[in-house]
Amino acid sequence: MAERPATAKKLEMKRRISSGEPVGLLGYFDSEPVAWCSIAPRDTYRASMSDMMPGDEKQSIWSIVCFFVSRPFRGQGMFQKMISAAEEHAAKNGATLLEGYPVDPDSPSYRFGGYVSAFEQAEYALVGRKGARRHIVRKMLSQNRAE
Repeated sequence: MAERPATAKKLEMKRRISSGEPVGLLGYFDSEPVAWCSIAPRDTYRASMSDMMPGDEKQSIWSIVCFFVSRPFRGQGMFQKMISAAEEHAAKNGATLLEGYPVDPDSPSYRFGGYVSAFEQAEYALVGRKGARRHIVRKMLSQNRAE
């Protein structure tokens, strides 16, 4: 499958945002955006990152697919703040389970999904693998976050 041109990707993102479809969160320092987290219901992504597991049919599963933190803000806890904001956002919108797809620190690619250790620090559990590089991590969301 050929990679879509950047202009097509931008138009698709604008269409999704205009339609009200959840696409992600921005992290700010003062009034400047310095971080991004892709967070949305798992079934809104083109190809599911994980397969259904027993009990999934009873859950509202959202996925954190990728992150970006501006270089000057790396190593200052912004990644953890974005995970926390994603959890709160997903819970407020009905999610009961949040899933991520991080890699090991020595992975040659897919680093934009975060590292396993960062998700473990945020109390996510390793539940499987997707391909040779990605792990699947999950966290049940507290229902009191949605209030």
